[in-house]
Amino acid sequence: MKEEIYSEVIEKIIESIDEGIHFIDKEGKTIIYNNSMAKLEQMDKKDVLNKSFIDVLQTMEIKNSTLLKVLRNKKPIKDNVQRYLNKDGKEITTINTTIPIVVENELIGALEISKDMTQIQALSEQILKLEETKNNKLHSPEKLGYNFEDIIGESDSIKKAIKISKKACKSDATVLIYGETGTGKELISQSIHYDSKRCDQPFIAQNCAALPESLLEGILFGTSKGGFTGAIDRPGLFEQANKGTILLDEINSMPLQLQAKLLRVLQEGYVRRVGGTKDIPVDVRVIATTNENPIDILNEGKLRKDLYYRLNVIYIQIPPLRERGNDILLLANKFIQKYNKKLGKNIKYISDIGSRILKNHYWQGNVRELENTIYSSMSMMDDEDVLTEDMININEYKTNVAENMYVIDVEAKPLDWIVADIEERYINEALDKANDNVTKAAAILGLCRQSLQYKMKKYSIRRK
Repeated sequence: MKEEIYSEVIEKIIESIDEGIHFIDKEGKTIIYNNSMAKLEQMDKKDVLNKSFIDVLQTMEIKNSTLLKVLRNKKPIKDNVQRYLNKDGKEITTINTTIPIVVENELIGALEISKDMTQIQALSEQILKLEETKNNKLHSPEKLGYNFEDIIGESDSIKKAIKISKKACKSDATVLIYGETGTGKELISQSIHYDSKRCDQPFIAQNCAALPESLLEGILFGTSKGGFTGAIDRPGLFEQANKGTILLDEINSMPLQLQAKLLRVLQEGYVRRVGGTKDIPVDVRVIATTNENPIDILNEGKLRKDLYYRLNVIYIQIPPLRERGNDILLLANKFIQKYNKKLGKNIKYISDIGSRILKNHYWQGNVRELENTIYSSMSMMDDEDVLTEDMININEYKTNVAENMYVIDVEAKPLDWIVADIEERYINEALDKANDNVTKAAAILGLCRQSLQYKMKKYSIRRK
């Protein structure tokens, strides 16, 4: 490739990328200043190119310029957050990586790559304000949050999770909770907090997947004035949760570099604000949740092993709704009571076929999906007092009332669940034919009594 063609290709690449590119030579003159950087700083390229960078600087102090620092110190500055005013006086927030350019052991200039984070920073500020408002409301005398009485269920699996959770209330040990989306991980977390000795102190929750690493770090650990351009003194969530509990939701989505900083906080009991030099002691109990199997995320490298062992002092696994048997109907009826009041309805019960449809649905969204289904179904009802199969807003099943049969959409469920679904149905039919005599039902199914009893326990099938 000829040199002029090569240069033209490089220039096209530089001008087409979203990141701002600014290169100054060793004399401080701007050689490269792409369209994205001009748009970011609201500058005209002709006012910057081939001119002294110092002469162009107006609103930003020279001592804070990372380009000039790198040119002077010959050391790179990575992932630096800057807040400054552009020529129109508008505050912008960027994340910059600035590196010295050395050719044949000679410094020829400095290159800065900038990503505009202004909108994300504004969103972060709003989130912090909402978080503070939410926490203030949560800890007001009128509102205490969830407790164990709010957890509904009689299945062995949910009882086991509750039993471990109640034991967790008696210590300050870190807790790791695994459960699919919608199973109630925050409900369990709040119940642990409000039944512990920290119940009168703050409970603060943060979703680790909601924000990029650069903003999440400041939200968790706070920022220090002077740490970077435009930074202000702001306590992070760990400081706000001092003496209380912090819930780190979806810990598997936290970037690995930030996981290392979290580990240090857990081990040493203090935080250092972003850009700060002071160690601030904090007494915070940490509860972390994951919606992916912990072993899987360890093997995939999504979670540091040292952090996993530090978090997994008490381990709680919340079962998916499809494995909780009759709890589905208990929860459905609870939601009916809730939305009777909210919607002004008078639904008294669910029809038999409707109950079977609810019990046989896969519930990929778990309890949250069930509640939304009940809410959606009741919203479309008029003066009926029974929630029938025709009113339930689930499309997975087609019901033949005459034959009392279900046609399963095989694309909606994995094979093992479909097999279990059919097995549970046949056991119920055998018990119906045997008038609930387990020995006779076992003979109909070709099983021994002990095997049938085991399967009845597995599917939470109880007969009088």
